[in-house]
Amino acid sequence: MSIQYAYKVRDTAGRFRQGKVKADSETAVAEKLLAMGYVPLEVKIAGVGLARELSFGRKRVTMKDLAVFARQLATMVDAGLTLMRGLTILADQVENPELRRALHEVKKSVEGGQSLSGAFAEDRRTFPSFLVSMTRAGEVGGFLDVALKQVAETFEAEVKLRSKIKAAMTYPVVVFCMAIMMCIGMLIFIVPIFEDMFRDLGGALPLPTRILVTLSGFVRFGAPIFVVVLIAFTAWWRRHGQDDGVREIVDPLKLKAPVFGDLFTKIALTRFSRNLGTLLSSGVPILSALDIVSSTTGSKVVEHAVFDVRKSVATGESIAGPLSEHEIFPPMVVQMIASGEESGAVDQMLKRIAQWYEEEVEATTEALTALIEPLMIAFLGVIVGGMIICLYLPMFSIFDLIK
Repeated sequence: MSIQYAYKVRDTAGRFRQGKVKADSETAVAEKLLAMGYVPLEVKIAGVGLARELSFGRKRVTMKDLAVFARQLATMVDAGLTLMRGLTILADQVENPELRRALHEVKKSVEGGQSLSGAFAEDRRTFPSFLVSMTRAGEVGGFLDVALKQVAETFEAEVKLRSKIKAAMTYPVVVFCMAIMMCIGMLIFIVPIFEDMFRDLGGALPLPTRILVTLSGFVRFGAPIFVVVLIAFTAWWRRHGQDDGVREIVDPLKLKAPVFGDLFTKIALTRFSRNLGTLLSSGVPILSALDIVSSTTGSKVVEHAVFDVRKSVATGESIAGPLSEHEIFPPMVVQMIASGEESGAVDQMLKRIAQWYEEEVEATTEALTALIEPLMIAFLGVIVGGMIICLYLPMFSIFDLIK
């Protein structure tokens, strides 16, 4: 029975395309797209986005799950266990039920004569393109255990990077949300009490107090509307936040954001250099490696730069040249890559760049955490203190108000 699949591809000119097609499986879709000259980037069943979001009992496969799986499989292969034996053990012992299901499907495909990379490619929703390409390179070169270890190291580095981002963002977000909730609570419940008291006393209120009273009335009227809009926006963002059109607007703004823009830039450069270096060192063809890396940096700005690099490389030119035309890549990075091209060690140079930026991300995260804590406390104090002062300003002229 044919199922409708949604796909995203890159054509021969390097442009992204997307559409829908009916086929018997994801593999059939991928084969059809390859026959048409496209490079498949994503293939999934069409129209399942909302259903998957509402399926609360289904635990998604995280980067950490994949890192642990790759590390364990590499260890087993290196120890001399057969691939089938390793997959059987892991399929029975992994904790994540979704990954367990996927591994049982992989084991069946391998038993049927499919390669491990081919079996991974049949489930792109669980196993990313990076894992598929690295596994294929390991199979062709006869170093599957080494390739899987490199996959594990890359995924572990990504997990560590995400934890640093989370650590830097959690505190300011929590404090900011608390400040907003406190302000809304005061505007809805406290200010009306003072407003009634001021009305009974009569007289003209100071301008700051009048502004606060007006704002309170607006919030009481608009709070239900705001909640509905917030819920609707959250639902929309969950479904469309990663759409190309949305990211084309949001990603450049993230890189220019005050305080955090520099951190986001370093994170994107870390992912670009680490993933491209790992793919090239494993023997993945440069054009395929660039296709994969373009979707793993988490930034449309870097993706456009990689697209320019791919066009340059496809015509026999360098990697460093197009990068120098994009502001996100500092001259140091461009010069190091150019030096790597001259010496024939681009992969090693990219890994050094990644290591340097990982250290920079860690240092920036620690500095931001130390800086943001007093700033957020001051912000909270100014907001709440300002509202209290506005409420008590009329008290300074209380005898003039009493008639």
